[in-house]
Amino acid sequence: MARDYPERPVAAVSIAVLREDAVLLVRRGKAPGLGQWQLPGGKHELGESAVEAALRELREETGLLMAAGALQLATHADVIKRDADGAVQYHYVLLVFWARDPGGEPRAGSDAAECAFVGFERLEEIGVPAETQTVIAQIRGMGATPR
Repeated sequence: MARDYPERPVAAVSIAVLREDAVLLVRRGKAPGLGQWQLPGGKHELGESAVEAALRELREETGLLMAAGALQLATHADVIKRDADGAVQYHYVLLVFWARDPGGEPRAGSDAAECAFVGFERLEEIGVPAETQTVIAQIRGMGATPR
């Protein structure tokens, strides 16, 4: 199924990895979201569980490895982007997981141009989309804090 101008919503996952007062973000190297700082994540592939998809995307985009038991489902979101004519160009149904930092230093891979742990106070400054900031705030509000 096409990602742009799809016939129906596309299943996707993302993961908020928390380290002290920061969250792991990737700067997208491809559309959608080219150049934006966002949570690692992507399309949910046929035959994999949502947790497997989140772990795969984390590994592909940041090089970080994590055990499945470390993830917790945080929330869900619809990401709907319309073109200039109002047609739905992208529609993702996103399951958002969170986890504490597994250790190690992230390195950009896959479709990520960069990746880094970014302080919560800098999210707006670097242009993290408002929807992503809201999801991160929800996760923090759930008591999801690093140890």
